[in-house]
Amino acid sequence: MTKEKLQITILGLSITSSWGNGHATTYRALIRELNRAGHKITFFEKNAPWYAANRDMASPEFCTTILYNDLKELEQNYGAQICDADLVIVGSYTPQGVEAGDLVFRLAKGVTAFYDIDTPVTLAKMDKEDFEYLHPLQIPQYNIYLSFTGGPILKLLEKCYASPMARALYCSVDPELYYPERQQKKWDLGYLGTYSVDRQKPLEDLMIHAAGKLTDQRFVVAGPQYPDDITWGVNVERIEHLAPADHRSFYNQQRFTQNITRTDMIKSGYAPSVRLFEAAACGTPVISDYWDGLESFFKPGKEILISHSCVDTVRYLTEINEEERIAIGTNARKKVLEYHTAAHRAIELINYYNEAVCKISLQPEEMKN
Repeated sequence: MTKEKLQITILGLSITSSWGNGHATTYRALIRELNRAGHKITFFEKNAPWYAANRDMASPEFCTTILYNDLKELEQNYGAQICDADLVIVGSYTPQGVEAGDLVFRLAKGVTAFYDIDTPVTLAKMDKEDFEYLHPLQIPQYNIYLSFTGGPILKLLEKCYASPMARALYCSVDPELYYPERQQKKWDLGYLGTYSVDRQKPLEDLMIHAAGKLTDQRFVVAGPQYPDDITWGVNVERIEHLAPADHRSFYNQQRFTQNITRTDMIKSGYAPSVRLFEAAACGTPVISDYWDGLESFFKPGKEILISHSCVDTVRYLTEINEEERIAIGTNARKKVLEYHTAAHRAIELINYYNEAVCKISLQPEEMKN
């Protein structure tokens, strides 16, 4: 029998700091909506020094946040909260994630879920026997595998990795934080993202080379960890770190925004970036690389622009008139508000929980947790 209001425990990478990761904003938006629906959430985060120095939301008001130093402390002081929770979620890149998962399997009496914000990366790591935060033998033990990536990868998780229930829980956006504002356009094209080796060449091919051809236009790249030896054009501004509170203003100051997808995400397809939804919610047209399944989120040409080279990027920046530019952004915003807000994801998560409860109730007694 399912409950209307749940006690939910989450072990994740971080909710207090968005420095160098996209997990914090995802957790904040989802948990805020779960809290609004009456669910009670406790978030456990390992007290990492690199986040301690960059906490942009040290005490979220919509959940109880507990910092722990190691798993021994977590079990001794908070094991009862794991045991008593209706739903226990372990997120990808959680420090000592394999051991944390084993701890959850040992203690939890409720439904357990692995929340993979990095599914293609996770599977690629496991193929290389890199079990940083998940071991393939753990996948069948989680009642639900929640994946940022949908499409064929969900069947793969069930058929090849024996997940009893793999479901898409895509990233989302909080429309109370991301919306159009009347601001002077400071940049013609901007990109927001932490440095990644596999994203750098596409960024240069699609955006930086375009900047070199359009010397009369202004570009910007925001995000940490970029090597000092990267050569940026004279018309490309660099911002080292942009706090989430500044993202809305950042998008609203661009005519267009650039989306670059990691290689593993392109290979799997059906893996929208949260930046897509954030920019779209602000009504800023997105110029994106292509990946399978993109059309299931946004209609190319009407709600998003696809670029295969800097030639495409240059064409969009020079040939699309203002009326068409605004229409593309407006269409994308409408799509996001209809299908991709954090409120939608919170409802989906609870539906998955209820589905898992039903599945568990139908299992033979010896197979239940």
